[in-house]
Amino acid sequence: MKVLYGVQATGNGHITRARVMAPALEAAGVEVDYLFSGRPAEKLFDMEPFKAFQVRRGLTFCMGEGAKVQLMKTLMQNSIWELLQDARSLELDAYDLVLSDFEPVTAWAAKLKKKPSVGLAHQYAFLHSLPDRYRSKLLKPGVKLFAPVEKAVGVHWDHFGGAIVPPLIQPPRFESTDEQNLVLVYMPHERDETLYYWFSGFPDHQFHVYADVSGPSVKGNVHFLPLSREGFERDLAACSGVITNCGFGLASETMQYGKKLLSKPMKGQTEQASNACILQSLGLATIIKELDAEVISEWLSASHPEPRCFPDVASHLSDWIANGCTKPIDQMAKDVWG
Repeated sequence: MKVLYGVQATGNGHITRARVMAPALEAAGVEVDYLFSGRPAEKLFDMEPFKAFQVRRGLTFCMGEGAKVQLMKTLMQNSIWELLQDARSLELDAYDLVLSDFEPVTAWAAKLKKKPSVGLAHQYAFLHSLPDRYRSKLLKPGVKLFAPVEKAVGVHWDHFGGAIVPPLIQPPRFESTDEQNLVLVYMPHERDETLYYWFSGFPDHQFHVYADVSGPSVKGNVHFLPLSREGFERDLAACSGVITNCGFGLASETMQYGKKLLSKPMKGQTEQASNACILQSLGLATIIKELDAEVISEWLSASHPEPRCFPDVASHLSDWIANGCTKPIDQMAKDVWG
């Protein structure tokens, strides 16, 4: 079995999921080539698990200050023509299957060339009924249009009665501790000055902010750190809580380490609005629309939850793929949840 694995690289959660799947697929005897899109090659980091890989432009969102989607800029900077050209020119004859983590080039290439395809991503959970009380009517058709696949496997914090599997995240690499004054921050679309303004008001806490910076710097109690998978996870294991947007991957890792979560959904992103609603309804996070000193203060003094254990999803999925994806998705998903 030889697979072309397409990964949407706009968010680190997609890449994290692929890092988990890579050794499991290899252990299942599946030969894999990788293609990433949505981020320039020079902006990718810690890519050793994928060895050689291809990069395409793909599609992505353009974000403004305050984590707000800039719709017109997004439309202007994305090239549907280039996407279709990349899809048409992508050679698939050597592959038995295309696996897409919401990656449009590989998904559209498989559709145009009638190659078997499987989608594995959080976004495919939106093809099912979710208790989110908020759903743009365009979300479901948008998922199907962005990265169309023959078989879609959604990923979420609960199966919600659908063919959905648990989060695919790496088991904890570091022992979880609880440094009460350490807070991990990942809000890549907020300005550094904005974050310093809010966090400097809590001098008894040290805020480790991971951002697209060339090197570390410290301003009072706010530490700005370059993106690093190992450094980030060390701080995740040690911190008392995490402040971030409503992306699926980091929220899942935060739950696994048993850390409290303060989450601000990105404006204009229906996926994050849905995640925020479900996080709140399940009691998994404190949700805010804007950074607020009173809410931050209350959250800092709150207790942390118990760590949440997720099953070995990657091994189940890799075996399913190695066996030709013949078992119905809903039955496979039930087997994973146990």
